[in-house]
Amino acid sequence: MDIIVLKPGAADEQIRHIIKKLEGLGLTAHLSKGTERTVIGVIGDTSKVTEDTDDGFRAIPGVESVMRILKPFKLASREFKKTPTVIKVGETAIGGRKICVIAGPCSVESKAMMIETAKQVKKAGASFLRGGAFKPRTSPYSFQGLGEEGLKYLEASRQKTGLPIVTELMDPRDIEAVEQYSDIIQIGTRNMQNFRLLLEVGQSRKPVLLKRGLAATIKEWLMSAEYIMSRGNHNVIMCERGIRTFETSTRNTLDLSAVPVLKKLTHLPVIVDPSHGVGVLDHIPAMAKAAVAAGADGLLIEVHPNPEEALSDGEQSLTPEMFKKLMKELAPVAKAVGREI
Repeated sequence: MDIIVLKPGAADEQIRHIIKKLEGLGLTAHLSKGTERTVIGVIGDTSKVTEDTDDGFRAIPGVESVMRILKPFKLASREFKKTPTVIKVGETAIGGRKICVIAGPCSVESKAMMIETAKQVKKAGASFLRGGAFKPRTSPYSFQGLGEEGLKYLEASRQKTGLPIVTELMDPRDIEAVEQYSDIIQIGTRNMQNFRLLLEVGQSRKPVLLKRGLAATIKEWLMSAEYIMSRGNHNVIMCERGIRTFETSTRNTLDLSAVPVLKKLTHLPVIVDPSHGVGVLDHIPAMAKAAVAAGADGLLIEVHPNPEEALSDGEQSLTPEMFKKLMKELAPVAKAVGREI
C-alpha cells in the first residue's frame, strides 16, 4: 500500500479517518488534490503492510483503490502524480510552457558585480539570478565564497532587478540564512547524497534545486529527491549537470538522455546545467540548445561580466553579450518543441 486513490467527492471526514488509520500503523500521509481525483501518498516503510490491511483500506467508504508502487522512489514517481509538477516562484513557473533560464556567476564576488550582472541577464531574458555565496571547492586553498555577506549582495541584486535568487546551501547550520535571502535553495553535486542536508531542506518552505551527483545513477538521484519529499517539501527541481566518465575533452559528460528518462519516471521539473556539463565555453551554446530540444524545463548558465577575472569557473562563463546572443538563438529551438523562452 503506497497510494490510496479516493473517489470523486470523498468527504473530509473520510479522509481524516484514513489518515488516522495510517498514523496508527506508524505511517504518515501526503494529500495530493488533483482536478478529478484526490490521492493520499503513504509515507514510511510499507513493506510490512499485509494484503489484509490493504483490503481493510479498500473497504473504507470514499476509497476507490489502493495501489502499490514498485519503484523505491514513491513520491517522486509518475505513479504517485501523473501530471507534471509546476513550481511557482513568485510570478514565474518552472515546469510549464516557458523554459526558465537561471543565469549569473559561479561565485558572488562583489555587490557591484552582482547588481550589474543581474541587470544584464534580466535584460537578455533570464528568469532567475544565480550566484554562490558558499562555494564547495576541490582545493581548500581556493576561494570559498563570501558567506552571508555574499547573500546580502544577492538580496541587493534582487531588490534592483526583481529577479528571484538561486544559491547553494552546503551546511545545515546555514539554512536559516540561505532561506532568508534565497528563493530557491540549490543542493550541489557534492551534496546530492548528504542525507542530513536533504532532510533539512525537506522541512523548508523553499523550492530545492537538486543537482545530480558526480557519478550518480538516475535512480540514486531520484532517491535523493525522495529524501527531500519525504519530509514534506515536494517542490524539487532536478538538475542534470554532467557526470564523470573517462572522457577528458570536456569537464564532464553531459547526459542529455537523462532528460527524457526523468520525464518518463517522475513528475518533477527537469533543468540542465550545460556550463558545468561541458566546462568548455565554445560548447555551452550547442548543449543549451540540445537540452531545450530534449525537453528540459529550464537551463542553468554561468554568466560573468569579465570571465578572465572571475574567482571561479571563468573558463566556462559566458559574457553578458554571449548570453544575450544565446537567448536569441534558443527562441526558435524552444518554439520548435512547443515551448517558449
